[in-house]
This record gives sequence, structure tokens and C-alpha cells, in this order.
Amino acid sequence: MSVDEMKQASKKIIYSWALYDWANSAFATTIMAAVLPTFYSDVAAKGLSPVTASSYWGYTNTIAMLLIAIMAPILGAMADHSGAKKRYLGSFASIGILATAGMYFITTGDWLFASVLYIFGRFGFAGANIFYDSLLPHIAGEDKIDQVSALGYATGYLGGGLLLLLNLAWIMMPQKFGFANAEIATRASFISVAVWWAIFSVPLFRNVPEPKAVRMTGESAHPVIAGFQRIAKTFSEIRNYKELFKFLIAFWLYNDGIGTIIIMAVIYGKEIGIGTSDLIGAILMIQFVGVPFSLLFGRIPHWIGNTKRAILLALGVYTLVAIGGYFMQTALHFWMLGIMVAMVQGGSQALSRSLYGAMTPKAKSAEMFGFYDVSSKFAGIIGPALFGAIGQLTGSSRLSIVSLIIFFIIGGGLLSTVDEKAGIAAARRLDSQV
Repeated sequence: MSVDEMKQASKKIIYSWALYDWANSAFATTIMAAVLPTFYSDVAAKGLSPVTASSYWGYTNTIAMLLIAIMAPILGAMADHSGAKKRYLGSFASIGILATAGMYFITTGDWLFASVLYIFGRFGFAGANIFYDSLLPHIAGEDKIDQVSALGYATGYLGGGLLLLLNLAWIMMPQKFGFANAEIATRASFISVAVWWAIFSVPLFRNVPEPKAVRMTGESAHPVIAGFQRIAKTFSEIRNYKELFKFLIAFWLYNDGIGTIIIMAVIYGKEIGIGTSDLIGAILMIQFVGVPFSLLFGRIPHWIGNTKRAILLALGVYTLVAIGGYFMQTALHFWMLGIMVAMVQGGSQALSRSLYGAMTPKAKSAEMFGFYDVSSKFAGIIGPALFGAIGQLTGSSRLSIVSLIIFFIIGGGLLSTVDEKAGIAAARRLDSQV
């Protein structure tokens, strides 16, 4: 194969990998962030108070994340052992797609049914992302990993935004699209997410190669037993992963704030009286404004010296967002805060993923991204649960939103102590020993 052919093949692999972000981001936008939270509050939780609906939504997210957090590391270790990252990805994506399609059947008062389907959908979405993310170190070199990760997030913003735009048009003008009313159009949007997710996942499975299985010395041939052996070995050698695990704890803390803002923003806005069109419109705006800013953040580390500083910059903006959320009164305020989120949301997540990937041994990529996912999911457990509890105790979620700054401050402080060069060197040294 010529050099030009190799470059073209590499581009095809990278674009096919990034297209999965386009596929599953429809779930993140329509289901997690924009349409389902409003539908949950207005239809599924009809008869409950607004604060109770917000709290139940927070608890639903907590349960979903707890399930995947328990299973993620062992599943990742099993995938590394058997060379089955794509098969595991497909299995979890299928669970999420089927659960999302089932949301079409949610009707008035079905808050428990809606919560159960959402739990399965979020479980599938998050589980698939473990193995999707674990492919990143295998397709991108150290000099390109920030930009490739950012490309994935930018592609996701665009794909999720386009489908959300169509879904919003259905909901705002249902008769023009052949729907009887906005409720039916909303339920149809859930079907569209499932179809979108399924179709645009295909290029990854067709074009991205499965990394070879790397068997560790003395491990069992049985994937479950080998998975537990790998986890035990990782913890026994934890001194070799000092910077990686320090970053994990920092990520767990600051991502708690980021994840809670993403999950709870719309239902919080609903609680304080902001209209549905402004809530969904602002989320839609974030999708499109986030595209150029995600790509921009992929280059910032090269301009300011390292990836860590760029993440800290994003956390500073998030701190201002949480403070602004406490004082938010009008739809204009929501839109202004939305613009600030759009500037840093994709970038902070993309650079966190790429920094972690750069410090991850390739032979343990799925296992380590299992820990990464646990870190993010424990944030998804604590943040929404805290948000819901403070809301119920105080009768308002304003103190809930401002309380998130503690996660940005402590997480950012710990992140500033991570020596990323030492972490990258340790990963390459461990790979050379396999």
C-alpha cells in the first residue's frame, strides 16, 4: 500500500469512528437533554409537582449510571482480553436503541415506565461509549489524538443538532408534518432517535478495525475470569498508573458538575418558568455553536502548551455558568448561559478523553476506559442525586445549581497537579513490556 493509500485508509477509519458520535449524540440531545426531560415533566409526570418531577428525573439518572458504573471495568477488561470491543459496543448500542424506540409508548402519567425505559436507554448509551472511546488510542497517534477526539465531539454536536432541529420542527408544527398533535410528534421523535442511532453506527462497524486481543501472562482463557484477573493486576500495579488515576479522580469531580448541568438544565429551566420553545431552542443552539468551539479546543493545547491548561480554562467558564444559574430569571438568561456552555462543553469533554487516552496503555484501553466511564458515571450518580435532594429540602433548585461550583474548584485543583508527560511516558513503557 502506498503512502497516499495509507493516509486515505487512515482518514476513512477516523471519519467512520467520528460518525458514531454523530449517531449516538441524537440520544444525548433529544433524549437526555432537550425533548424527553420536558415530555417527562409535562406528560409522564403529570400530576406530580414540578420539584418532585425534577427530583424523580435526577434519581432516574442516578440509577442508570449506577448500573453501568458497577459493570464497566470488568466489561472493558473482558473486551481487551477477547479482542471484542466492537462486539460489546454493538450489544450495548442495541439495548439503547431498542429502549429508545420503546419510549414511543409513554403516555400521560407513565413516569415510572418512562424512567425504566430511560434507564435502559442510558445504560446502553453509556455502555457502548466505553468501547467507542477505547478505540481512540488505536486510531490516533499522540500528535493527533486531541484533534481526533475533538472531531468526534464536533461531529456529534452537528448530528445531534440536526436531528433535534427536525424533532423541534415536528413538535412546534405537528400538523404540517402529518402528526395529530405535539404529543404524538414528540413520541415520534423518540423513534427517529433510535433509527438515526442505528443507521449512522454502521460505518464504524464496517470500517474501523478491531484492535488485536492482547493476552497477559498467566491469565485464564475464559473472558470473565480473565477480566477479573486483569482488574486485580491493574490494582496491584497501581503505582505504575499514578498520574492516570490522579486524573481519573479529578475528572470524576469536575465532570460531576458538567454532567449535572447537562442533565438537569432543561428540567431546571422548566421549574423556574421558562417556556418549552426557549428551553429546546437554547439546547439546539448549543449543538451548532458547539461545533466550531469543539474543533477550536482541539487546537488550543498546541497554542498554550498542554491539554491540561485548556481543560482548566473550560472549568473556569463552567464555574461562572453555575453561579449565573442561581440568578437566572428569564429566557434571555438561559440563552446567555447556553452560549457559555456551548463554548466549552464539547472541548472540555473531548480534551478530557484525549488526555486520558494519551496516558492509557493500548493493551488495556477498554479496561482503562471502563474506569474512565465509571469515573464519569459516579459523577452521574452523585450530581443529579445531590441536585434532587437539595431541591426537595429547600423547595427550589437554585441552591442545587450553585452548589456545583465545588466540583469545578476541587476537581480543577487536583487536575492542576497531574503530570501529563509522566503519565504518557508510563503508558508507553507499559506497552513495551507486553
